[in-house]
Amino acid sequence: MTYRGTEYRNNLLPKAMLEVAVDDNKVDDVVKIIIETARTGQVGDGRVFVLPLGETYHVRTGFIDRE
Repeated sequence: MTYRGTEYRNNLLPKAMLEVAVDDNKVDDVVKIIIETARTGQVGDGRVFVLPLGETYHVRTGFIDRE
């Protein structure tokens, strides 16, 4: 790729976003598996975010599941 007269190499890794909802007692195991599987050792390997899931909404019925 050439930008403003200077040639650059584009070495970006393809990106993917994975969203998973798991029981609290499985979080550590799932995070460990994701990291072991996704790690390449290169810049851009990504991050794992762990967030509480307080409510879910069923789109078709409008039903709300609350913890």
